[in-house]
Formats: sequence, C-alpha cells, structure tokens
Amino acid sequence: MAKEKTLEDLFYDTLKDIYFAERQILRALPKMARAAQSTELKAGFEKHREETEGHVERLQQVFEIIGKRAQGKTCEAIQGIIAEGEEIMEEFKGTSAVDAGLISAAQAVEHYEIARYGTLRTWAQTLGFKDAVMLLDQTLQEEGKTDQLLTKLATTAANQKARAA
Repeated sequence: MAKEKTLEDLFYDTLKDIYFAERQILRALPKMARAAQSTELKAGFEKHREETEGHVERLQQVFEIIGKRAQGKTCEAIQGIIAEGEEIMEEFKGTSAVDAGLISAAQAVEHYEIARYGTLRTWAQTLGFKDAVMLLDQTLQEEGKTDQLLTKLATTAANQKARAA
C-alpha cells in the first residue's frame, strides 16, 4: 500500500516547483530586458533579476530548514508563461506595443509567483516552519512590489505608447 501523502510532502513538492520556476525566470529576464524599449522597463527587469537571485538563495535556505536537498521539479506552468513571453518578444519586436506586451508577460509570471509564495507561506505556518515563513513572506512582498511597479509602468507609459501607434 502506498504511503499516505501529507501537507509536508505537498509543501516540499511545491517548493521544488517554485525553485525550478525561479531558475527559469533568471534565464528569461535578461532576454526581456534586451527586448524592452523603455529604459525604465529595462532597468526594472535588470533589478528584478537581482531580486530573483535572492529568491533562489532564500528558497535554498527553506530547503535547509526542512532538511531536504534543494532541487527543482519541472514546472510546466512557468514554461508555458515564459513561452508566451517569448512569443510576444518575437511577434512584437521593434513595435510600439512591445513594452506593453512584455509587461503583460512579466505580470503573468509575477501572479504565478505570488500564488505559489502565498500558498507556501501559509503551509509553512501550518507546519510550524517559522523561519521558512519569514523567508517566503519576504519574497512574497518583493513579488507584490514588482507587480505594482509593472502596473505603474503599464498605466503611465507603455499602454499609451502602444495605443498611440
């Protein structure tokens, strides 16, 4: 008979998922920065890459807290979201709409991460992983700020520029 799966198993599985996702995002962000036309958006992608390196480091600490090896698990969701972003970069390259499209793709990534980190933080609370709660919450707050910044860039410049063309 198969062993009963627990919330701790689910926590570990989801942790591997977001670890894989963050590492994929690290590879995608430089491409997005190169594709962006706005200097503000380029700088935002570059800053978020630095933050994402910190997210990976925090995740490694969470793995240590739970006594597990840091490893990723293929995340088809993030692969699909990144593929959509690459499609936008290709189809809208050099157009006035590219930044609006890049922001849209980046926000899809952020919303995925926010969902994952919010869930992991709640499960860590339930499981009594106090140190992990703090680390996951720190990343969750950063992801939320990035999402707000992207919204600001979209509404103050990128969407207007794309519409005017």
